[in-house]
Amino acid sequence: MILFEHPLSPYAQKNKIALREKNVAFELKLPTGIGAGSGYDADFTSASPRGEVPALVDGATRIFDSTIILEYIEDKWPTPPLLPREPAARARARMIEDAMDTHYEAINWGLGEIRFMGRAKGELAAKIEANAARQVARWQRWLEQQLGSADWFGGASFGWADLSVIPYVNGSAGFGLTPPSGSKLAAWAKRANARASVARTAQEAAASIAGMGAVGDLIERGLFKREYRDHRLEWMIKTGGLQVVLDGLAKDNIRFSPDFESP
Repeated sequence: MILFEHPLSPYAQKNKIALREKNVAFELKLPTGIGAGSGYDADFTSASPRGEVPALVDGATRIFDSTIILEYIEDKWPTPPLLPREPAARARARMIEDAMDTHYEAINWGLGEIRFMGRAKGELAAKIEANAARQVARWQRWLEQQLGSADWFGGASFGWADLSVIPYVNGSAGFGLTPPSGSKLAAWAKRANARASVARTAQEAAASIAGMGAVGDLIERGLFKREYRDHRLEWMIKTGGLQVVLDGLAKDNIRFSPDFESP
């Protein structure tokens, strides 16, 4: 079984944590052409016709979209269960996942555009980063409310919601935006990061950051293009980065979701 991924992708991190929690063996692959947005190998496009990670190949089965992959993992390897049994609790876990994937993800991604990719400098960069810090604080307060007095978002055991949240909380921590010291969310993050599945996944992400220093130059030369899709594009504009988008379009160093490809 192969999981096409990038170590910094929180979407891929969710899937890796789930597979590791269930002790399922799998191989990781970084698709060719992942930064250029084209030139993908046929094995990847057969699993992900829209050219996005993660994508799962399990024998003749090919699946794209991290949530659908997560559902497949839960269906095929139900033990240990990651979703609670009760319908309301299952829906709540999925809602937390969706909030992280469609709102929180854009904040960390946008901070990466500024810090790693050099999309903005000076006053504009400071404005975007200040807005992002306020947004992260609000989301972390919301997560604290969702956690309540429980050890895990699903109650007594680590599960679907926890593995959907930890990649984003860790991502923010990489920008110095950690849960408040002494908070329940900070204690939860410490528990989550102590799990072997999470620790290994976080180590892979940290190791990949070392190679990000040269990406800004590649972007400036138009050799690397970041994907500005749906919630990311909206976030950049509403957070004060309209000029970032306009500059990227003018320099042709941003991209949008590609058309479906066939091998």
